Amino acid sequence: MVHELFPYLHVTDGAAAIRFYEQAFGARELFRLTEPPTGRLGHAELDFGGTTLMLSDEYPEMDILGPRPGAPTCVSLHLHVDDADAVIARAVALGATLERPAQDEFYGERGGVVRDPFGHRWNIGHSIEKVTPEEMQRRYDALMAQGG
Repeated sequence: MVHELFPYLHVTDGAAAIRFYEQAFGARELFRLTEPPTGRLGHAELDFGGTTLMLSDEYPEMDILGPRPGAPTCVSLHLHVDDADAVIARAVALGATLERPAQDEFYGERGGVVRDPFGHRWNIGHSIEKVTPEEMQRRYDALMAQGG
């Protein structure tokens, strides 16, 4: 039986990533384990409003690598916030790259996309209306009929 699911990110500079996530997204560091004497971040946990994000520095000798700058990614993290526009602007001011500005979406959310300075992709949004799955499908069908 599964009890929880924790996203676990690997980055090139864990200490800098923690600072970025605290400043950009309001995360709170719970703890970190560092390797003596190098200080390499072996493990850290951050609280994102009741959800835990784990992260570590890269360990190339164990094939644990973060995303490469400019390379595509197969994972996005969705951050549900009070004000997507403000969080996106703050993240960009702190070094994130804007991939898609905030806009109202068919599924009842206003959101946009940033890539953090460590290569991870974040969908950032807030609710603007409650949409049933049936209405969401109807809107999705209409959007796809228009060519997306």
